Amino acid sequence: MTDLYEIVSFLDEYLRINEFPDKSRNGLQVEGKSEVERIAFAVDASMETFERANKWGADLLIVHHGLIWGGIEYVRGLIQRRLKFLLQNELNLYAAHLPLDAHPEVGNNAQLLKLLGLEPKEPFGSYGGISVGYVAEFEEPKHMSFIAQTLAEKLDTNVKAFEFGREEVKSVAVVSGGGGFATVEAIEKGIDLFITGEFLHQNFHMAKEGGLNVIAAGHYATETLGVKSLMPLLKEKFGVEVLFIDAPTGL
Repeated sequence: MTDLYEIVSFLDEYLRINEFPDKSRNGLQVEGKSEVERIAFAVDASMETFERANKWGADLLIVHHGLIWGGIEYVRGLIQRRLKFLLQNELNLYAAHLPLDAHPEVGNNAQLLKLLGLEPKEPFGSYGGISVGYVAEFEEPKHMSFIAQTLAEKLDTNVKAFEFGREEVKSVAVVSGGGGFATVEAIEKGIDLFITGEFLHQNFHMAKEGGLNVIAAGHYATETLGVKSLMPLLKEKFGVEVLFIDAPTGL
């Protein structure tokens, strides 16, 4: 058994929790048991992930999308049911949103590049004055279809490829999840391919007119990577049991 706050302190420091201007209240959102033996991991805080984590016997659930975004105005309805379940079962809830997108080793974006055999070269995707994504380059240009197929296979998901630029890609920018805000930045930096999770309607014509290739690999799928990469790290450091709870949204 490991003291809860030993794990929380490690995560806060390792992920630089307090350095990001984020709507998510990152860190320990709900406090439960003081000792941790089993840690479950999931993309989203939801009744499904809470119930499955509790059924497995988790003491702590670590998620990318937490419960608290900006604050809680009322404790009623859906919020009441979720909090009641966590508190009654003494299930700790820890959230890491932008910090887990941006981390250079275990972050969603660094891990996305790793799937393509790439390493982060420079920061990308300015959000609130802090970059959450990365730019990388292939040594030799790769065809768009090869990249799309590789991501589809390794993420086990459907991807959408928008071929608005050159067929052979060398420079790649990544922002997992809802990264459409970085579309213009990718165009201005002359990036060949922008990889994100969801590609929004309002960004379509920007990319097309800017000659920017885009691959949308799924909001959920692209954000499974960060929590998954935390699992072996915490297992080795604290000797805990770990479990990934897969609850895909199809988005």
